[in-house]
Amino acid sequence: MKLGIVGLPNVGKSTLFNSLTKAGAESANYPFCTIDPNVGIVTVPDFRLKLLGDMYQSKKVTPAVIEFVDIAGLVKGASKGEGLGNQFLSNIREVDAIVHVVRCFEDSNIIHVDGSINPLRDIETINLELIFSDLEILERRISKVEKAARMDKSLGKELELLKKVKAILEDGKLAKNMELEDEDEKEIFGSLNLLTSKPVIFAANVAEDELAEDGDNNEGVKAVREFAAETGSEVFVICAQIEQEISELDEEEKAMFLEDLGLKESGLDKLIKASYSLLGLISYLTAGEDETRAWTIKKGTKAPQAAGKIHSDFERGFIKAEVVNYQDLLDHGSLSAAREKGLVGMEGKEYVVKDGDVILFRFNV
Repeated sequence: MKLGIVGLPNVGKSTLFNSLTKAGAESANYPFCTIDPNVGIVTVPDFRLKLLGDMYQSKKVTPAVIEFVDIAGLVKGASKGEGLGNQFLSNIREVDAIVHVVRCFEDSNIIHVDGSINPLRDIETINLELIFSDLEILERRISKVEKAARMDKSLGKELELLKKVKAILEDGKLAKNMELEDEDEKEIFGSLNLLTSKPVIFAANVAEDELAEDGDNNEGVKAVREFAAETGSEVFVICAQIEQEISELDEEEKAMFLEDLGLKESGLDKLIKASYSLLGLISYLTAGEDETRAWTIKKGTKAPQAAGKIHSDFERGFIKAEVVNYQDLLDHGSLSAAREKGLVGMEGKEYVVKDGDVILFRFNV
C-alpha cells in the first residue's frame, strides 16, 4: 500500500511524515523546506505475527508494509508552478490514497501561509490544486484522443468520458464523486490515474491538550469531520508533535507515554486503521519455520488471487488452500492439532479469504 501525504506548508505534514517513518525529512518553520519527495516505509503493527512466529519458532517474521510519499507543502497556484509547483504532484499519482494533513491548532510561533487557521479553506486550496493538475492531464489526453478518433471511431466512448470528467472538474468537483456507467468507463477512468479520484484520509492536526479528547471540542476538527462525511473520506485526529516524541521511544516506553496522555493508540495505528478501512483491505497470514508473514489484500479476494500475492505461479497452478483461523491455530498449538479438531478447511478457487486466515497453498505448475 502506498499513501501520499499532502498539505499546505507549516501544517505539520513533514513532522508527521518524520514521526511515522523516522526517515528524517527536514521540517522547518518556513514554506518549501521539503524539496524532494521523501519516501519512507512503515511496517504495519500486527500482534498475530509475533504469536505465530513464536509458535513456529520462525527464522523470520515479515509484517505488511506501507510506503509513504511526502511532497513539498502546496500553495495556491502550485499546479501552475507557484511555490515548488506541479512537479511534485506527479510524485503522488501512483499512490492508493492521499493523506491530507489539515492544521486545526493555533500557534503564533508557526506561521500559516494564509495568515489564519481555517481548515475548510485549506482543504479547498489543496483540492483546487489537485483539480487544476488533473485538468492539465485531461486536456493533453483529450487532444491526443481527438486526433486518434478521426481515424478510429471506437475511441468515441473514451473521448465522451474524458469530456464528462473535464466538465465535472471545471465545476470545482472531485473526479471520485463521478458515477461511472459500465466496466468500460471504469477501465478508462482508472487509466487516467487522477489525483481527485483517489480516496482521502484527513489527518486533523491538533494541539497536545486536545488529543486525549480526540479533538471533540475543536471547531476545526468538527468542520473537517462534517466535510469528510459528505465526501466519503476518513478522518483521524493527530498531534504531529506528540507523534514525533513517540517515534523516539521503544515499545515499552511508548505504551507508558500513551497511557500518561490518556491515549489507547498512536497516530500511526489510527492512520493504518483508517487506510485499511477506506481502501477495504485485510491481511491474511502464512506461517512456518522459515518465515511467518502478513499479506495485504482487498476484502472479497478469492484464494487463487490471494495466492498470487506471494507468487504468480501460486495463482496459475492453484489446487487448494489449507485454511485455519489464526486464533484456532494458536489455541491448539499446531496445524495438525487444529486439523484433528476439524478446524482446518481445504478450500477451492471460490473461497473468499478472511482477515486473520492462516493459509497453506497447494499448487502445481
